[in-house]
Amino acid sequence: MLRENPEFLKYIEQLYAEQAADSPIRELRFSPKDFLMRQGTVVREAFVIAQGVCKISIEEENGRAYILEFLGKGEILGELELLRDTGCLCNVQALEEVSVYSLPKTFFFKLLESDFRLNRLLIDSFAERISNTSKKASFQKLYTLEDTLREFKRLQTEQQLEVSKSDLAEYLGISVRSLNRSLKSLEKEENGF
Repeated sequence: MLRENPEFLKYIEQLYAEQAADSPIRELRFSPKDFLMRQGTVVREAFVIAQGVCKISIEEENGRAYILEFLGKGEILGELELLRDTGCLCNVQALEEVSVYSLPKTFFFKLLESDFRLNRLLIDSFAERISNTSKKASFQKLYTLEDTLREFKRLQTEQQLEVSKSDLAEYLGISVRSLNRSLKSLEKEENGF
């Protein structure tokens, strides 16, 4: 549910410290509900989350949103768009106070050409995303909604992440009304009714 990448964060923090005052890397801060990136807009920099949690969602033509995942410390944002030279693929919104390291496009590409460690971290990050997306999709297809909610509640407690009902519904790809029905059914089942 909440993905973090401490190794990537450690790498960026070291890089930032080594660059000193003339570093092209900047620290930026966002308040809850601020958008770090908006779907379809031009991406001019990659962000690495230093603190906080962001929700990553895609808005469809019908106006409905689907939350792909929640990202925390060390996760990188905007790198695919820079690599592919495309507009932002999704919305990235702060759920709480968020701070990021910003890597301008030219600096990001310079690092890609010269820093093997960055390339390795990006490959690992891409592989992790593919694996997580596959696991989430198969779990949601092979188990009941109530099973998915049980697992979500377990992970939410374990990761200490606050998620609103509307965000949970978007994460599961259902309406809030359907979510409420399933939560009520799950509650009855857990209480033995």
